[in-house]
Amino acid sequence: MSRRAWQALAALALALAAASSASGHTLSESISSWQINGTQIRLQFIVPDLEARRLSASGRDQPSPAELGRYLAARVAARAGKTPCAMSAGPRALAAQPGFARFEFEFRCPDARDLRIRSDAFYDLVPSHTDFARIQDSDGNFFEQLLTRDRREVPVTGATAQNALQNAGLLKFIQMGMMHIFTGIDHMSFMLGLVLISRRVRDLLFVVTGFTVGHSLTLGLAVTGILRPDGQYIDAMVALTIALIGAENIGDSTHHPLPVALGLGGLLCTMALAKLLGVPINLPLTLLIGGAIFAASYLLMTGQMRDAARVRLLVTLVFGLIHGFGFASNLLEMRLPQGRLAELLVGFNLGVEIGQVTVVLGALLLARLCVRLHCAMPRPLFTDLAASFLVGEGLYWFLGRTVALR
Repeated sequence: MSRRAWQALAALALALAAASSASGHTLSESISSWQINGTQIRLQFIVPDLEARRLSASGRDQPSPAELGRYLAARVAARAGKTPCAMSAGPRALAAQPGFARFEFEFRCPDARDLRIRSDAFYDLVPSHTDFARIQDSDGNFFEQLLTRDRREVPVTGATAQNALQNAGLLKFIQMGMMHIFTGIDHMSFMLGLVLISRRVRDLLFVVTGFTVGHSLTLGLAVTGILRPDGQYIDAMVALTIALIGAENIGDSTHHPLPVALGLGGLLCTMALAKLLGVPINLPLTLLIGGAIFAASYLLMTGQMRDAARVRLLVTLVFGLIHGFGFASNLLEMRLPQGRLAELLVGFNLGVEIGQVTVVLGALLLARLCVRLHCAMPRPLFTDLAASFLVGEGLYWFLGRTVALR
């Protein structure tokens, strides 16, 4: 094996070592559905068995429905202003899919003004726990919120719950799109990976175009409710695209893509095997195997082509489809103005494009400045280091978002 191929293997091994620290990350989540009807609030709380077992001393034993129900009843609540709403019914165990437990509660509030819902469940056991709350108000409008340890309470009626976007102008939507790029480290990392893989301006134009078309399509599908996949799958796949673009850079710079393709594809196959053996990995088996085949095939194909720019146009379109759902998750946490979705999508997409162009141009200008100041390292060395960082970063997030450990 050539010296450059050994360098690629060493770079990938370094990245995998950096990603191994993700094993201590905890993936912990639940789902709640809140239905507001005047002064009455009905709640259905869904708990995966993995979360329920955290209540036991060993962390492996399943608590009884009565024990789990009492735990939830002490940690879910609603209030009207400063007055707590009385729990009029529950916890009532309902039929649920295998691997889950479902409970229903009802609250009676003294007033329908300034209603707030709250969940404190599981934050005492796992500080990083997230509850995906779906809320229907008295007018039949749906909106979604992520409840975390730092944000356990959500206003659902009253002045504080009014839709801040209802009277927002186009500039507000553009600003939201820009900030989503500037504050989204994963999306910025992917964009920098596209800059790294592009040797010419034409190549960069191809990949950015594909990415733009992809995320614009799925952002619209998700926000309008036509297609809305599981958010945890999307977060994991966004992280995988970062690792994949970094791995492609390594294979491209060394001209020996086989070790890189086998390394990334082998990792996904190992995760599929681990899932079969009972390791708590939340991605479906078909997605892991399909991802392994796609990653290995794509890395081998682009690594053997003399000019893979046009192929990358199609592949970054696929990546864009995934990132578009990721962009949508930010919007779906808000009460979207249903009558202005077209304006919101145009403005948000425009803001995302402005943010992407800013990141790309900033990276190019910084690289040119380094060259002019004679402080730039040789491109092959820089590519290997930067790409290894992207692989390590992407795998760290991917493992942290898919492997559920206590």
